[in-house]
Amino acid sequence: MRRHSIIPAGVLVLVCVALGTIQARQGGGGAAGGGQSPGQTPAARGGGQSGRGGGRSDAPVIGPGNLVTGVWGSDPAPVDSRGWGPVTRSYVSASYKRPFYNKAKELLFGDKQVTSYTISTFDPEFYCEVRKHYGFVWFEMQHSTMSWDNVAKMIAACPGADGAAPMIRMPDQLESSIQKATDLGAIGLIFPTMRDGNQALEAARYSRFPPFGRRSSGAGQAARIWADVPGGYQNTYNDNMLVVVMIETLDGIINADEIASTFGVDVVIQGNNDLSRFSGWAQSDPRYQSLLTVSRNATLHAGKFWGNAGAQYLTGNPLSADVRFVQNGPSLDGWTPPARGRGNSTEEPTIGLPGGRGRRGGGPDR
Repeated sequence: MRRHSIIPAGVLVLVCVALGTIQARQGGGGAAGGGQSPGQTPAARGGGQSGRGGGRSDAPVIGPGNLVTGVWGSDPAPVDSRGWGPVTRSYVSASYKRPFYNKAKELLFGDKQVTSYTISTFDPEFYCEVRKHYGFVWFEMQHSTMSWDNVAKMIAACPGADGAAPMIRMPDQLESSIQKATDLGAIGLIFPTMRDGNQALEAARYSRFPPFGRRSSGAGQAARIWADVPGGYQNTYNDNMLVVVMIETLDGIINADEIASTFGVDVVIQGNNDLSRFSGWAQSDPRYQSLLTVSRNATLHAGKFWGNAGAQYLTGNPLSADVRFVQNGPSLDGWTPPARGRGNSTEEPTIGLPGGRGRRGGGPDR
């Protein structure tokens, strides 16, 4: 009977590390020992092979990774004559006649910065007042306890194209959730915590009708909300929809190019506080600023619009000139929301939460 030896995994790891160290020494250490300095390409030896054991002559040179530098470089890439959002613009039918009844989209296409007001509790009267003063209303369905019915009743309280676009920050990118949000009349969807292109594609594909997307025809109130828009709701919905994705994690930054390039995505923004929390870098840290540059460059090269959840990025940041879309921020006409119990804060309040500082209103996404 043959005995089998069981080697602990930790021992195997130590052996592999030791072998790697030995091989590195055998291949020549630093420049002082006749080897290559870190910035030099190893010279080929022995008939085009480098090192020992038949290694390739094009061995990679170790340098900074793409997390902080991004594939487009560590500096903000220049904006060419097409400006921001040429691919997003191409999603609109050639026959569509502006203005969009989605005010946020009209402002974006006019190269304006778009601000909003966050609503996280049921208050139809106040929603209708807020609609008069912003580019869009951010209905909070990721963190609030509102129901779909609550949001539907608020949107139905003041229908039509003469106000801020009703947009919903979604709890997920599931088809069933997107169907509810669009059937009740939302013309913009904001998807949090996108980590890769697969998630972004799921978000985008169910947000528009065929042949552009895979939204099915439901019997919700949306057609009544937008009954008076020129061309009819069914025929113009795709052109007015805005699909916004949020990057909030390091893997999202690593995959920023595939997320931003996803067909049907219109806008890319950061969840600024969550990105800080997931990365471990304060928003004042140069490394954090580098993450923003990675996302900004990826979005620019993808031909989409870029922004941040934090309205503080509208001004005072090296990338502020490129910020087109934020959560909260100043109203379009100078209107100031009532304090509703908050102190002297420059942050816009989230309806119904103490001090006007909601988890996703003036708080963590900033």
